[in-house]
Amino acid sequence: MVLSDLLKEYDIKQMHAISDLNNRKEELYNKLPRLREIENELNTCAINSAKAILANNNDTILDDLQKKVNTLNKERISILKSDGKDLSYLSPIYECENCKDTGYILCNGKTLMCSCLRQKLLNSKYNNSNIGNLENENFKKFNISLYSDEINEENYGEKISPRENIKFIVKAIKKFIKDFDNPTEKNLLFSGGTGLGKTFLSNCIVAELLPAR
Repeated sequence: MVLSDLLKEYDIKQMHAISDLNNRKEELYNKLPRLREIENELNTCAINSAKAILANNNDTILDDLQKKVNTLNKERISILKSDGKDLSYLSPIYECENCKDTGYILCNGKTLMCSCLRQKLLNSKYNNSNIGNLENENFKKFNISLYSDEINEENYGEKISPRENIKFIVKAIKKFIKDFDNPTEKNLLFSGGTGLGKTFLSNCIVAELLPAR
């Protein structure tokens, strides 16, 4: 339900951005009617280009259409500049420019969750969880001396000491935090018995990723 509710919020934000753009356009076009004419002409050029491609017409037609588009765009920029604006004024203003308020981005042909949506999910899980001691469970409070430096493969199941092992784990966690916004970054899974520090380390991650509270 959390993801579904968030995506509804994203739909609303996107609709607001489009509505705001349409209002700005209408106000601007009433003031500068030539801009409306240019937009209509550009739309006509786009349709004619598509028809030319489908009809396998020669490149001369497409070249002529592209020249017209370039001329119209230059005129539009000039008109906007005379009114103290630029092309960005004719684009939606999204809360997140990466995903355009959809919650998802396209990366190497794959649809991935945007970092903004991942952060909102994280915040939601934080607010609905029992995590409430981040002031004491973070890397500043981390004490590596609590882990033995004894190497005992029989007891610990490792050929290195628990202290060296936790150093390796913390290094991996900090890399995960650093690359959190990288869509190709793999997730982390903590496993093991009770009292090994899984919850503490999880809270360390949350404390680093959550905005200052």
